[in-house]
Amino acid sequence: MRYTTCTALIATIAVLASSPASAREMATLTRLDAQTVELDRGDVAPVSVWISADTTVDDGDRRVTATGKDRKVKLAIPADEHRYVILLGEGGHSTVVAERVLPLQQGSNFRDIGGYVTKDGHQVRWGKAFRSGAMPLLSDADYALIDQLHIDSVVDLRSLEEREVAPDLVDDRTGALFLANDYSLKPLLAAYGAGDGENTYKGMEKMLVPQFRALFRRLLADEGAVIYHCSAGQDRTGIATALIYDLLGVDRETILKDYHLSTALRRPQFEMPKVDPKDYPNNPIVAMYMSGDEKQRHVVQPLYTPSGASHLAQFFTYLDRQYGGTEGYLKQEVGLTDADFAKLRRELLD
Repeated sequence: MRYTTCTALIATIAVLASSPASAREMATLTRLDAQTVELDRGDVAPVSVWISADTTVDDGDRRVTATGKDRKVKLAIPADEHRYVILLGEGGHSTVVAERVLPLQQGSNFRDIGGYVTKDGHQVRWGKAFRSGAMPLLSDADYALIDQLHIDSVVDLRSLEEREVAPDLVDDRTGALFLANDYSLKPLLAAYGAGDGENTYKGMEKMLVPQFRALFRRLLADEGAVIYHCSAGQDRTGIATALIYDLLGVDRETILKDYHLSTALRRPQFEMPKVDPKDYPNNPIVAMYMSGDEKQRHVVQPLYTPSGASHLAQFFTYLDRQYGGTEGYLKQEVGLTDADFAKLRRELLD
């Protein structure tokens, strides 16, 4: 089963590689099969390469033999072991890299937000925050892998109706703190139905203030890794991730590229359990989900408007016009301060 998952990831990576824009990353780690990953060190010229359970080289870590001219190196890292690869350079300078997409058997769109390079040359730290779609069907092996991430908290961005059908269990299995806000998705669904498909995220920045406040507070607490997610891991989760990246200084071209990875990385069959609509007569999510045939439920629609614009690009335009940008929004609506911004950058950037 794990090998099947890795095969699917290889196909996904091929799709991502064909994208015209390149996200800014120091190095990448790509899973090839259940036992092997490929390190692409980019322009980093390490003196040595190490495999570690954390982001620092210490006793017990494994040194990898690789020649200085090898840009791409295959490394033996099993899919059920979460590991970091550390490129140690002259003078003790290190570059950390990890798998962006975790090889879960029955997860969807579960990835580490680390690794991207900011406009001023810093790198978003690995292992601090993970984004995902809903996780109602994770296997025991998936929980074992997630347990290695040292999760402090799970911030669920979903509504009451979504959580009723597909409740989180990660907090129960790992002992993490669980945070969610009780709101109904009905107004959002009504707004979607009444619109023309343009500027669909407008207004979500107000509806999701409690969730975003919880997320940023957990990141500021810095008491362990944070998982945050919605149902598909692309819209509400995509907005949250874009806010984090924009605040940290990741360029917007990279942010948009990362946002659109969801189209290839989602696996809808694992986002919703099989349910009998009769058991949920007043639940709009079940009604919407069960309205089409099963094949259509598993078709992922690209995140573009009828006019061909990126949903997130439109949202950035709206955010800039309405609030003067991400920092203005986070100050006015979420209640963050300049001191919070400075701390987030210290905690989340190398």
